[in-house]
Amino acid sequence: MQYLDFEKTLETLILEIEKIKEVGEKTKVDVSSAVKELNKKVDKTRKEIYSNLNDWQTVQLSRHPERPYTNYYISRVFSKYQELHGDRNVKDDKAIVGGFASLNDEQTVMVIGHQKGVNTKMRQLRNFGMANPEGYRKALRLMKLAEKFNKPIVTFIDTPGAFPGLEAEERGQGEAIARNLFEMINLKVPVICIIIGEGASGGALGIGIGDRVMMLENTWYSVISPESCSSILWRTWDFKEKAAEQLKLTSKHMNAFGLIDGIIAEPIGGAHAFPTETAAIIKKYLEKTIPELFAIDVETRIEQRIDKFSAMGFYDETK
Repeated sequence: MQYLDFEKTLETLILEIEKIKEVGEKTKVDVSSAVKELNKKVDKTRKEIYSNLNDWQTVQLSRHPERPYTNYYISRVFSKYQELHGDRNVKDDKAIVGGFASLNDEQTVMVIGHQKGVNTKMRQLRNFGMANPEGYRKALRLMKLAEKFNKPIVTFIDTPGAFPGLEAEERGQGEAIARNLFEMINLKVPVICIIIGEGASGGALGIGIGDRVMMLENTWYSVISPESCSSILWRTWDFKEKAAEQLKLTSKHMNAFGLIDGIIAEPIGGAHAFPTETAAIIKKYLEKTIPELFAIDVETRIEQRIDKFSAMGFYDETK
């Protein structure tokens, strides 16, 4: 496992445990008591580290290379997943995946999400999770398909932003995202959006309008990344930590501002350290929330969705 700078103390303890176990195997000496004591220290250290994270450390965790991506959660939370491809216009954008899947073999859902690559080759194939217009148009096509068959929609958000290339703008990047905002607010089926990593700007909003917008604990959601904010304000990335603090982009801040509906707690140590447990937590949340949303009248659900997003923001009225 890879460890971040602020996890070095934890890494030292875990390496020490591995060495003791190795010595015990070679010498046939019982080292269980020593391992047990060190495991207690690991748990204590992990709690201390993760209960005192600053905003920049949270950003680092959201980008951890071993953090689970959309396809991982699809494979662990759902079954009978059938991926659907293409926007029926340009091509199949690999940065966004989606298709029908089954929750507990009882409830069919349409699951859609950003997908980053797990290695260099796959990152290039997935365009680092930055979708082109055809990706958002594919997502909308799948949402409309779900609406046709009265199936709930679950989206997993994890993107550094929509792809900013010239070709994306030529094919209508802004229009594609704006169209999704307009259409998602009026969908007749329940929509649950979960930020599982990075939630940057319009790239996140393109599949981020729902009845429930949730964030995993160690994620961020903002109009701009700390690095880009730093480069605009100070002409350098050197102030990214200060930018992260000023942007107020963590799940705790977003929840306090009322911009999300809640936080899904991660196991102490983060989703990258406990991916299976995190997937189980998400599954439990969906099992509880989907029936709750279906119990609400369609028109009422749409009205509540519109009212929620219309009420966001701070403003003053002048005569």
